[in-house]
Parts: sequence; C-alpha cells; structure tokens
Amino acid sequence: MILSGAALAAVDLVIARYNVATADLFGEPSEKPVPLQGPLNVLLVGIDPRTEEEVPRADSVMVVHVGPELDKAYVFSLPRDLLVSIPPFPKSGFGGAARDRLAHAMFHGAQVESGPPDVAKGFELLAQTVSGVTGIGRFDAGAIVDFGGFERVIDALGGVEMVVDQEVRSLHLRPDGTERDPAPVGYTGPQKVYEVGTHHFQGWEALDFARQRYIEGGDYARQRHQQQLVRAMLSKAFSAEVVTKPAQVDRVLRAAGKSLLFSGRGLSLADWALALRHVKPESLLLIHLAGGGVTDSAGEYLGEALDATALGFVEAVVDGRVGGYVVQHPELISQWH
Repeated sequence: MILSGAALAAVDLVIARYNVATADLFGEPSEKPVPLQGPLNVLLVGIDPRTEEEVPRADSVMVVHVGPELDKAYVFSLPRDLLVSIPPFPKSGFGGAARDRLAHAMFHGAQVESGPPDVAKGFELLAQTVSGVTGIGRFDAGAIVDFGGFERVIDALGGVEMVVDQEVRSLHLRPDGTERDPAPVGYTGPQKVYEVGTHHFQGWEALDFARQRYIEGGDYARQRHQQQLVRAMLSKAFSAEVVTKPAQVDRVLRAAGKSLLFSGRGLSLADWALALRHVKPESLLLIHLAGGGVTDSAGEYLGEALDATALGFVEAVVDGRVGGYVVQHPELISQWH
C-alpha cells in the first residue's frame, strides 16, 4: 500500500492487473464507505499452511496503529501463544474457550463441515479475539498474508539486508535451504545457521530466519525478527535500486498480489494507498511488547502473558495516548533495523 501511494495515478490499474484478492474478513454487514480518518487500526495475520486442506493457525499476529494525522504508524506483535479467551463462533460450530492460545482462534474459526478451511472465517474469529485482548473494538482493515508469498516478494525485491542480533539455528532447513529430515522427536541433519552481523538474505533465508522461535528469547525474539523483516522489505521497496526499475517493480507487485487477502471494509486498496501516502519507513515505529511464560502448579508450560508495560501500551493505543506513552517508555521501541 505504501509503495503504491507513491504512484496514485496508476494504483487502480496496478491493483486490477496484479489480482489483489479481497474478502469479507470481519463478517459484518456492508458499510457505506467513508473517507479514512485517523487514528486507524489494521490487523495483519501471517499464515503458513502446508496444503490447501490444512486448517491454518495464526503464525504471526501484528497490529498496525496509524496516528491521527496519518503520517506515523506503530507496529506491534502479539505472541502466538498468548493466553486469551476465545469467544463462541457459531459459524464454525466452535463453543468458545475461556483460556486458549491466540494462534488457535484462527484454527477454530476456519473449520468447515466439508471442503478446504475458510481462512476468512478464521480471521473473523481471530479479530474478535484480538479485540477482546486489546480493547480495540473495531479494526479498520485487515489482511491475511501467506508466508510463502513473502518469500516470493523478497526475491522479487532482489533480497533484503537484515541485522542478525543473535545466533539463530534453523529447526526446519539445511544450509542449502532444503528441508531437514523429520524424526519421531525433533529433526536430524545439518542446520542452517544465521550468524550475528549484517547479511543480505534471499527470500528463503529471510523467511526462515524470521520464523524460528525455539531460540533464546523464544517467540518474543521471533516477533522482533519478523518486525525487522517488514522494515527491511519496506526499506528495499523504497530504495532507488527498486523504484527506478519498472521491471523489478512489476515483479514485486506480481508477487505481492499472489500472497495477500485484503479487507478494507468497503474501501479499496487504492483508497488506503491514498490515505497512507505520508507514512514512510522512517515514520514506522516497531514496538516490542515483552512478556513471559505461564505455567501450571506442576510447572507445565501453558502459554504467554504480556507484562505491565506492554499492557499499558495497548491501553494507550485504545485511549489515544500512544505517542506520550512511548516517550515515557522508550524501551518499547525496537532498536534493531
């Protein structure tokens, strides 16, 4: 959207050409579109289904909060294992859960009696669950991103530069990018290792690095790495290396169109591109919400819970105090780019 905002005269043609799919992700009656005014909240969900028949879980959950003047945005992630209350969802026959992990909301909502899972319905239940957790009563837009599509976009960009802030060993891939051998317990065979430092990553490397969560810092480190990847992609998309080469822009937009399912609540992607044209990579703040694991009386791991500062940030988003709250808590701003 941000890249398209730089060439608004052509954005409708771009969207038509590159087949950006739209869907009703919120399950609400159609609204009469009104001009976008800040503040705005957008829910982004990453999924990584292995097959069309596999019922997806939310592998990544991000909220983009755009400020009142539509010139600054805050991106924060919620842990996939965050312990939440998931409301009943009659559309899939789900009776609700007083305590479950956030990623499971999409799984429960996407269930259908026959045929492939309905990811739009899964998103709908996930959005309701995130609203209950954060207090954000209404999301102004939403999108589902297929992580396989992320890999194609990165390759179309010519790769991205990323700072690896800790050694990360891939659970899934060998050094050459092929899959490691699954075993009854864990995986076997050599691992791809991402060493500390600045690296130029191909799509498979960037995505694999950002997916790892069995590392020091767990899912919180993975959230940080996923946010780094988003910033790296935006920075590369705005670079002269990309925007001055029409053929490369064409490849990027083709790849993006195949990986995105979007809902603007009656407003087109062109409308959103126009509204967000003043949001640039340098005005996009990545927010790190900290927390910790929750165990039962026997010490068994149950999931995650956010700490007091993180909960305060979410409250500030709802109350319109986010700018001041971040000034008071600068540790929330991710330092890795």
